[in-house]
Amino acid sequence: MTQTTTERLYSFEEYLAYNDGTDSRYELVDGKLERMNPPTFRHLLISDFIQDNFKAEINRLSLPWLCFREAGVRTGWRKSRLPDVYVVRAEQVMEFLDESAVCQSAPVLVVEVVSPDSIKRDYRYKRSEYAALEIPEYWIVDPIESKITILLLSEGLYEEKEFSGSQQIVSVTFPEIALTVEQVLSAGNVG
Repeated sequence: MTQTTTERLYSFEEYLAYNDGTDSRYELVDGKLERMNPPTFRHLLISDFIQDNFKAEINRLSLPWLCFREAGVRTGWRKSRLPDVYVVRAEQVMEFLDESAVCQSAPVLVVEVVSPDSIKRDYRYKRSEYAALEIPEYWIVDPIESKITILLLSEGLYEEKEFSGSQQIVSVTFPEIALTVEQVLSAGNVG
């Protein structure tokens, strides 16, 4: 479960500079620091698989995009999230190369891998923040429910399409990517 620090509210700039001397990672939610639990190995394996496939597609198509894990996205005045994977245009990070890895504008695509303590956060809170930021495509990869939900921005709101089993995922950002839900979720297994 995430823990919120409530001793005071932080500005976005204070969040970027925050260091409590630990390896803890935080999201900034309405000025409050929320410490994130370390991900499970399944979570990491699925995120790695998605990032590898996105990077391969970016390279295959010679797109001027970058794909990141372990980096943040500013979602509001006193808000910043840590998506599992995201894709940005290279120009979006050029002026911030030597600053904290927090994208200051909307990524092209964001992926969240659901874990037991992130269900409400991924399906509800991040969905509304990402829509407000106008992120065009948002994937919710849910190994608990064995499904992937693709949300596409339309007139300020997300339209969703659920995929499961052997269904091939349909992405607007990567229309030629050939992945099924089974492939993505099975990446979370070892052996």
